[in-house]
Amino acid sequence: MIGVFSDSHGDLQAFDAAYELLRSLGARRFLFTGARYTDLDEWLLWRRQKSRGGREYSDADFLADVSQWLGSQDALPRTPARAAAPADVVSEEDRRLVMERFVRVPERESLQYRDPSINNKAMDLLGDTLCCVVHDKNDLTREDLLNALVFIHGKDSEPKVVQIGPRYFLTPGRLVGAAEQTCGLLEKGDRDLRFSAYRLDGHRVLEPRPLVLDKKSPKLTLK
Repeated sequence: MIGVFSDSHGDLQAFDAAYELLRSLGARRFLFTGARYTDLDEWLLWRRQKSRGGREYSDADFLADVSQWLGSQDALPRTPARAAAPADVVSEEDRRLVMERFVRVPERESLQYRDPSINNKAMDLLGDTLCCVVHDKNDLTREDLLNALVFIHGKDSEPKVVQIGPRYFLTPGRLVGAAEQTCGLLEKGDRDLRFSAYRLDGHRVLEPRPLVLDKKSPKLTLK
C-alpha cells in the first residue's frame, strides 16, 4: 500500500498525522506531492527533536518505530548489526532509510522547482502500471500523458478520482487550506489499483475506487 498526501504548507503536525494514519492503514511507501517540498526534511527534524523532548517519545522509541516500519515484508535490505554509533550518525542512517520510502515532487513556487538536479515530476511503477507524480497537473506535458496512465497530483481541495479517456487523475486533497484535511491510500490488488481517501481523524471520505487494468490493451477501465 502507498500513502499519498499533499499541500502541508509547513504544518508538520498535519504531515505527521497523515503519515501516522496512513501507516496504521498499512502504507509502507509514501508519495508527497509538494507544497511545501521541504516539509519532509523539516518533519524528520521535528520527529528527532520530539524524540528528545521527554519520556513520552524517546530516541529509542523513534528508532524502534523506524525499525518496525522497515521490518515489514517489503522492507529495504538492512545493514548488518554493528557497534553502537554516535547519536548523530544513527539519526542520519535512519533519515536516509526513511527518505528512501518517500517519493516527493516540488511545487512551482519552491526553489527546488528551479533546481535542474531535482525532477519536477516522478515516475513510479505499480505492478505493470506506470504512474506519474506531480504537484500541479497543469505541469504535465504531452509526453507525460503518452507515457503514463495514472497521474497522482496535489493542489486540489478535495480527494477525487477523475477519468479522462484511458487516463486517471488521483488527488488526496489537502492537509492545509481546505474544508477538510485529507490524505489518500493507493492499494495494489492482483488485477487492479484502488484509491481511497481519509480525514486525519480516520474517517473515510472516499470509498475505494477500483481502476481495473485491461490485460488485452494498455488501457484502464474504471468500475
